[in-house]
Amino acid sequence: MSTGLENCKRCMLYELADKAAYQSVKNYIDALAPEQRIADEEYHRRLEICRGCDMFLAAMCRKCGCYVEVRAIRPDSHCPKGQDCW
Repeated sequence: MSTGLENCKRCMLYELADKAAYQSVKNYIDALAPEQRIADEEYHRRLEICRGCDMFLAAMCRKCGCYVEVRAIRPDSHCPKGQDCW
């Protein structure tokens, strides 16, 4: 059974074949109140930092096991490698 995660090692969840997992994450993000989200520009900046990280693999952070798209949206979150990343 294919999970879609083997297709791209440097892809975000929305780019992978696992549309059910992406929809679940999207529903979570969409349900957040505006004060529970960071600005879109900062969100995309964080995702690009994650995409270039050696701990990033198929939409997940190997350091903490999270979907980076979920961690990056929260203003109270930080990179598990250290707060100097984002």
